[in-house]
Amino acid sequence: MVGSSELLKSPFPDFENGAAAAVKILPEDFDPTAVVPEPLPPLVLSNSGDHADYDDGDEAEEKREIVLGRNVHTTCLAVTEPEANDEVTGDKDAFMASVLARYRKTLVERTKYHLGYPYNLDFDYGALGQLQHFSINNLGDPFIESNYGVHSRQFEVGVLDWFARLWEIEKDDYWGYITNCGTEGNLHGILVGREVFPDGILYASKESHYSVFKAARMYRMECVKVATLVSGEIDCMDFKDKLLANVDKPAIINVNIESLNTAGTTVKGAVDDLDIVIKTLEESGFSHDRFYIHCDGALFGLMMPFVKRAPKVSFKKPIGSVSVSGHKFVGCPMPCGVQITRLEHINVLSRNVEYLASRDATIMGSRNGHAPIFLWYTLNRKGYKGFQKEVQKCLRNAHYLKDRLRDAGISAMLNELSSTVVFERPLDEEFVRRWQLACQGNIAHVVVMPNVTIEKLDVFLNELVEKRSTWYQNEKIQPPCIAAEIGAESCVCKLHKC
Repeated sequence: MVGSSELLKSPFPDFENGAAAAVKILPEDFDPTAVVPEPLPPLVLSNSGDHADYDDGDEAEEKREIVLGRNVHTTCLAVTEPEANDEVTGDKDAFMASVLARYRKTLVERTKYHLGYPYNLDFDYGALGQLQHFSINNLGDPFIESNYGVHSRQFEVGVLDWFARLWEIEKDDYWGYITNCGTEGNLHGILVGREVFPDGILYASKESHYSVFKAARMYRMECVKVATLVSGEIDCMDFKDKLLANVDKPAIINVNIESLNTAGTTVKGAVDDLDIVIKTLEESGFSHDRFYIHCDGALFGLMMPFVKRAPKVSFKKPIGSVSVSGHKFVGCPMPCGVQITRLEHINVLSRNVEYLASRDATIMGSRNGHAPIFLWYTLNRKGYKGFQKEVQKCLRNAHYLKDRLRDAGISAMLNELSSTVVFERPLDEEFVRRWQLACQGNIAHVVVMPNVTIEKLDVFLNELVEKRSTWYQNEKIQPPCIAAEIGAESCVCKLHKC
């Protein structure tokens, strides 16, 4: 079989004197279904620079070695001009077909071992294939048609109305749009807060998603990081101290409503208690007209309404905006999200644009018009009851994984109301990459999504236990103590095992 370097590095020859040579004909033994191996990337030093722009009195985090992803330039697929005789020979079409076949095989293989990131891979949108021939663009305000007629606003507003009902705000009182990702929802929510309170200070727990601190840098906002509890939830005692130190300025607060990766703390799956955050603001002398709360609910923002005893996210409370990701729990095959804010706030941000014959109030100009259709399709198929069943399944399977890890003598933690299981980081980076685990320091996590079955968890667990027995067969090498990250009661290292 031809090697991956031969296939990927030289599919087309270099250009010389403005003309390209002929495309190489594929060898007879070429296997289009082979999976291209990925080399391990090098180690680099990091001191969590995402947060380093803000000096809030905390000690600098200790530098540690981390593994960055591979340099894609080493395996990229070149783009070259077609040859004059390509229509006759068909060589290039055959080559491209083989590359796509191999890529599909790689996607199938990588999906099989996907556990560390919060994406629901259980979906079937075959019925929507008929729409892929159209360039659907929802540029401008979702509620005002533009001169561009190939749009899906009727689907988009239908999706927004569904989420407005979920978060208890009347149609005439909200404004929102389908974003390109969860980060855009955070950028928009924090921007609205900044426009409402130009001199406001942004408060966010130190374990908030990196996009929150990116927003502060982009908007040149004063940002105060708040300490967290062992669970990853915001420490409201520290929050109160920092509010009282800046009581003369309005507060813009990012509240994590999730179970991972942009909210609910990126790694531990904790959920900030919205009611306690509001109470802390009030006790610190901040009236409702002196603070703006953005709720970052990338994953758990959609799961929480279907979990008993979970804190409720509602616009009946004094919040300013809520955002969730559409490609996570919902299972949209393309990155997207939903951002909803109060209509009264959006007026400080919006401008009429004659070129569009619409209003500009979004972060991006052109917006994917296919994403709202995918979301509309899924919401109609599953409905509230369907999502409730999937949430229950995820929480049940997450408890199963946590219990199996603990039974195997592996330190593990599962926050209440979460489907993110945190455990000791595997010693072998190849194992981490194989299962696509998200890691931070000495901990890693698995996010149990609707597509993650008990059978898949068993395969992962069995492989982890087997590999772990070889990693620590030498008594000189011991599993790490992660009591500081997950609490002593969840750590079963040599020190805390008793």
